[in-house]
This record gives sequence, structure tokens and C-alpha cells, in this order.
Amino acid sequence: MFRIIRFFVFEFILLIAVLGGSFCNELVRYGIAQGRGQLRIVMDARPVAEMLNNPAFPDSLKKKLRLIAEIRKYASDSLGMKQSDNYTTVYDQHGHPVLWTVTASEPFRLKPKEWSFPLLGSVSYKGFFDYKKGKKEAEELRSRGYDVDYGGVGGWSTLGWFKDPILSSMLTRNEGSIANLILHELTHGTIYLKSSVDYNENLASFIGDKGAEKFLLFKYGPESSQYKEYEQSKADRKVFNEYILNAAARLDSLYKTFPEGGNVMVKETKKMNLIADIVAGVDHLTLYHKRSYKAYVADALDEKNAFFMSFRRYDSKYEVFDKEFKEQYGANIKNYLQALIKREKG
Repeated sequence: MFRIIRFFVFEFILLIAVLGGSFCNELVRYGIAQGRGQLRIVMDARPVAEMLNNPAFPDSLKKKLRLIAEIRKYASDSLGMKQSDNYTTVYDQHGHPVLWTVTASEPFRLKPKEWSFPLLGSVSYKGFFDYKKGKKEAEELRSRGYDVDYGGVGGWSTLGWFKDPILSSMLTRNEGSIANLILHELTHGTIYLKSSVDYNENLASFIGDKGAEKFLLFKYGPESSQYKEYEQSKADRKVFNEYILNAAARLDSLYKTFPEGGNVMVKETKKMNLIADIVAGVDHLTLYHKRSYKAYVADALDEKNAFFMSFRRYDSKYEVFDKEFKEQYGANIKNYLQALIKREKG
């Protein structure tokens, strides 16, 4: 359930590197593979209008396509996001993920492994359109002692290099989840800071959340089932995210007690005991959908530090943005985004 709501900023395709030949062969090969994977999706995607006119395409999914068109319009007209042709085509995944990401952390520090790419700078994840190649990289990182998370993602932004398609898996989501995802990715296309993954992802998560909330109020109203369901899910996310971020701080405190060059087995045992305690602690949280969160947090036993790093990447700055958003910009997303864009350029 939860892995697919992680959002991913696509690494630059590296065509400049390929043409210029100024980067290492491994980077060039990776860039070519990514370019081929992205181009395959772009070329196989069909225009939304074509799908709407297809009598074999389910009416329930046509309704979701029309909803996405409304979200796009709301994003530019009411939220001030950059206009683009993104999400005007549909790619059929045939029930399978098409992109996977690897993230990794040092074993006894919550410090992410980073990769460097032209124009984007340093990023703390690496994407693959080929599952086996990504899995090989994940296994290699594990063999080097990293804690690793490898899994499929439900959406990404090419930052304007390609026309981002609607993935068929997006159409299985409810209205609030679709709005959050689309607005998250459109935020990346509106503002993106080089070598600032945590800032970019935290901002997109914040704007995606606030924007979805405002869109649902605009379209359905405060008494609608769509808005109430979103607020219920949001309440769960807030409780769970705060719990995991606090848990990450507990891990930080533990790691600071470890002596340099200490016994690795002893340190690993203490670490895993704490992670197991954190996983068990979800039982005591007040959640509407506790069973789903219990299943999700169990991933921490395998992913270890990489699991906790993802929350710092996407959710650790929410309160910082929210304070500035309310106190300085009167909770006006359009004004807030324009100010952030000016700040980036200045």
C-alpha cells in the first residue's frame, strides 16, 4: 500500500553526457538505459482524449482521467503552478511497476548514500526501468554494508525533459490520493533546487498535501466523503510520520553511543533490538487504518536505516513549511509558491 505513494524525482537522462563523452562509461551506460526506458514509456503512452473516446475503456477510469484534468487546471489557475503538457497522456502498466528506486544508508548513521548526476547534482536515490539491474545495484550496496530499500514507485517528474504520463496505477487511487500525487509532481516541475533532495521532496510533499486539501474543498465541499476520507488519511499520516521521525531520533541517539571501531555484531544487535521495539510500538498508536501501517512498518526490519531515511527525505520539514506558509503568506499557496520561486532565482 505505502511503497507506491513514495514519489520520485527522475534523474536527468544524461544525454548531454553521452554526446559530450565527458563522464565515465558507467554513468553513460546508466544514462542510455534510463533514456531508453523513459522514451519507451513516452512513446507508448496514449493521449487522454483517445482513451476518453475509447468505448472499451471503463467509465470509472474515464472519470479519474477527467478528474486529473481538473486537478491540472486547478494547479495552474488557483495554485500558480507552471503550465505544461504533463499528465495529458496515459501509459498502461498492465498491472506492473515500470520504475524502481534504490536508496541506501550507512549502517550506524542515518546518512544516505548519494549519487551525482549532471545538472541535478547529488541525489539520495537511483532509479531503474530494469528491475534486475536495480536489484543488482541494491545487492551490491548490501554487500558493502549499507542498509538498502529497493522498490517500485507510483509517480515521478522528468522536470520538463519529457511529457510525464498518467500511469494506469494512478487511476486505482481515490480522489484525494490522486490530487496529492499529481500536485506533488507538478510542484517539482514548478520549483526544483539542485542538490537539495530533502528540500525538494519535503516541499513537494507539503504542497501536494495542502493543494489536495484545497482542491477537494473546492470541488466536493467540506461535508463530502472525498474530503472527509482525505482528512482521515491525513490524520493517520501525521500520527505515523511523527512517530517514525521520533524513532529516527532515537536511532541517532543510539548510534552516538557507539565507539569508533566497536564490535559490529554488538552494535547491530542493539540497533535491531531498537528497530524491533519501534515496529512493535505502532500497536499503541491511535490510527484509523492501523493494520495497514503495521504491515508497512514491518519493512523497517529489512530496510533498517533506509526505511527511516525516507521519512526524513519526504516529511521532516512539514512543520517548518507550514509555519512559514500560515504566518507569512496567510495560507495562500499561490503567493507562497511565487515567493519560493523568487527566492530560488534570487
